[in-house]
Amino acid sequence: MSTPTTEALKMPADQTAAVPRPWLLLLGLVLVALNLRPALSSMAPLLGQVSHDLGLSGSTAGLLTTLPVLCLGLFAPLAPLLSRRFGAERVVLGILLVLAAGIALRSQLGVVGLFAGSILSGASIGIIGVLLPGIVKRDFAKQAGTMTGVYTMALCLGAALAAGASVPLAEAFGHRWAMGLGFWVVPALLAAVFWLPQTRARHGAHHARYRVRGLFRDRLAWQVTLFMGLQSSLAYIVFGWLPSMLMGRGLDAAEAGLVLSFSILVQLGSSLIAPWLATRGRDQRIAIVTVMGLTLAGLFGCLYAPLGGLWFWAVVLGLGQGAMFAVALTLIVLRASDAHVAANLSSMAQGIGYTLASMGPLAVGLVHDWSGGWNAVGWIFAVIGTLAIIAGMGAGRSLHVNVTSEKI
Repeated sequence: MSTPTTEALKMPADQTAAVPRPWLLLLGLVLVALNLRPALSSMAPLLGQVSHDLGLSGSTAGLLTTLPVLCLGLFAPLAPLLSRRFGAERVVLGILLVLAAGIALRSQLGVVGLFAGSILSGASIGIIGVLLPGIVKRDFAKQAGTMTGVYTMALCLGAALAAGASVPLAEAFGHRWAMGLGFWVVPALLAAVFWLPQTRARHGAHHARYRVRGLFRDRLAWQVTLFMGLQSSLAYIVFGWLPSMLMGRGLDAAEAGLVLSFSILVQLGSSLIAPWLATRGRDQRIAIVTVMGLTLAGLFGCLYAPLGGLWFWAVVLGLGQGAMFAVALTLIVLRASDAHVAANLSSMAQGIGYTLASMGPLAVGLVHDWSGGWNAVGWIFAVIGTLAIIAGMGAGRSLHVNVTSEKI
């Protein structure tokens, strides 16, 4: 059965009106993408202070880092439904405003506002994240690969800026963590201003619909989905918990945030290079093992190695995770026989994968609560990494998912 996400991703470029001022659309896309990670990565450096001030246990803090990631998967199916009703451009604008409201809310009203705002933020990111690739495919069909790279780099840059700047911002406003979190309303509203002209552009609405059968019964599709979810789980553990782990080893909050920010910045380069390298061989299995090995080495180095080499391990972690995310996205395209199958596989990998990924940050919080420290968290890294390699060895084979795509 065709999923709603399919309809949001497959509108062909030749059935749309010419895009007025494409440079303005490009700028708008970059600014919107920059706002799809700060709500996630700004919390991590301030989590210790937030937990202390609000009396959150490790398990509750783990839930706080889990909820936004869970919402990425749970709310993604709303995107195409809203898009068909109001148009993709208008939905992006409206959801940007909801995102800004969520960011503002989590810095107000104590624990209730913190969790409600986190849910709103995660839901908003999940919806926009489904719509932007469809807009890229529709309006930049001939430059889709390049634009996807630009989109990925903007995601990483936004995450890095929030991870590195949140603590200094909180300190600048009188050591108030609420200001460090709430500041990210500003770039969200700025993106909304630059996106506003796109809501007046006219795009053709008529397009053929396709049904893809058998995806959820296909073993390869599940391997792609599991690899996406498991590697994302490690990524969101880093977003949510790495600064707390480093502070547990003796770093202050500002330095711990800078380490995370620096590691994410390293991802900018590897996320661009990895897809090209991964497609040079017969399949992607060697690439998957390599990038997961780098990721695990970086995680274990940050957790256990002497602090004198911390920045080196942050580089290794960034190289691994940037490449791993890019390879996971590439697998969706390579394992699909046509664009319609790719859209359905993307929907499956994103919805189920991100829901699975949300369990990683929660597990870290529970284990930290149980053990009273961070050393036992290494077992979580090892288990997730091993399972990701197993799934990746299947997903990396040079095959297509065995499904049928038919016009309805």
